[in-house]
Amino acid sequence: MTARPPGRIPAGLPAWIYVPAAAGGLLVVLPLVGMLAGVDWSNFVALVTSESSLAALELSLKTASVSTMLCVVLGVPMAMVSARCSFPGLAALRALVLLPLVLPPVVGGLALLYTFGRKGLIGRHLEVAGIQIAFSTTAVVLAQTFVALPFLVISLEGALRTAGRRYEAVAATLGARPTTVLRRVTVPLVLPGLVSGAVLAFARALGEFGATLTFAGSLQGVTRTLPLEIYLQRETDPEAAVALSLVLVAVAVAIVLGARTRRAAGAL
Repeated sequence: MTARPPGRIPAGLPAWIYVPAAAGGLLVVLPLVGMLAGVDWSNFVALVTSESSLAALELSLKTASVSTMLCVVLGVPMAMVSARCSFPGLAALRALVLLPLVLPPVVGGLALLYTFGRKGLIGRHLEVAGIQIAFSTTAVVLAQTFVALPFLVISLEGALRTAGRRYEAVAATLGARPTTVLRRVTVPLVLPGLVSGAVLAFARALGEFGATLTFAGSLQGVTRTLPLEIYLQRETDPEAAVALSLVLVAVAVAIVLGARTRRAAGAL
């Protein structure tokens, strides 16, 4: 059998399939090219280093980091239960967990508002205790966590199902306690999937707009994240909006590429 030359595309696919594949690639790439062409490069630094822009970027990075940590704390147990347990109602519960993926962000923001707002299901009791969540930085974190959590759960659940249970069964047979099996066997085994899920969650949280605007509002330095700043700048200074959009794209691309590089290095 003749070895396939390095870098050659594997055979076996019908020729026509490359046409829609190329069209899909262009659909993603061309808008980015259009954005690059529309940037005012001579004033780029001034546009992205204004006080409001830097405050929005800082707030976005901070809240997205906190929401990603919340996604890991809450999402890892959820994925474990979904992938390893079997009980009546699990399918319905899993569907509810994944609901934010298909739910319009504005609807998600309204749901959070009617839960944690001043007159919400839980918010009314928190208000009595002097705790206000809606239209605060905490509301931004909750909105980002709400929309980003399913991304981590899906990624980790897929990794758990792919890994199977044989190594965990061997460890349990040797006398390891469930917590030890989880810490020493399960987590290292699915770590690439966990990292990928965390990166996706962070990227989704960083770009969150609708739920944040509805539940947290747009207060500079408090709840105005970078997507909200871009939306406001679009009305008054389109050149600044394009420049900030490019910054957001660059940050997201750098995060995703960094995670993929780390995952590839770990696989070697």
